[in-house]
Amino acid sequence: MTRIVLMSDPKIAAIPVVDCGEPLRDVRAKAPFPVDARRQDDSGAYAQLREGVLRRLVEAGALLPDGVRLLFVEGFRPPSLQRLYFERYAGELRAAHPDWDPERVRDAASRYVSPPEIAPHSAGAAVDLTLVDADGHELDMGTRVNANPEESDGACYTDADNIGATARAHRQLLAAALTAAGLVNYPTEWWHWSYGDRYWALATGADQAIYGPWEPAAS
Repeated sequence: MTRIVLMSDPKIAAIPVVDCGEPLRDVRAKAPFPVDARRQDDSGAYAQLREGVLRRLVEAGALLPDGVRLLFVEGFRPPSLQRLYFERYAGELRAAHPDWDPERVRDAASRYVSPPEIAPHSAGAAVDLTLVDADGHELDMGTRVNANPEESDGACYTDADNIGATARAHRQLLAAALTAAGLVNYPTEWWHWSYGDRYWALATGADQAIYGPWEPAAS
């Protein structure tokens, strides 16, 4: 099995970012697929993506067979919220494993939540999503969206071997469409795909990321 490069790996942080300045766009205003409300926030940040990511997501949706659609769950995540998620999960791991040193906690946490300083969601470059049928029912993907490695016994990993044949076929269908549109997957989370961020640059061999952390304008 190919070794998974975690978000905490120093080689990710070492990739330069030259932000192209592309704005965030509200997915709900353009996307021809449903937007789920489970991550809804008052500002609507969860439903935003960089223009280039949204365009590729629309392309991916068009590649799916009749009767199957993307279900958008979460896009942009403000850096402050990303930091909260990371610190909370790291705290849970520290409590469960008091013998782990800080580096091990950081690595383990990054399987599920990206370190705030390099998080693709905070660049508007990542999307969490799944598949639904024509009636809007979520397809069997082996785990729920955002299942962590502990609760799923590792079944959240994209290539996990402890899922059924139907779930595996659905993951492959999702991956084929998104990969064809230029997005890359974070292998510890079958639902997480990105374009233009540092992890994308590593996966594709790009010299630099084109999307960096995006700070929401003060209201």
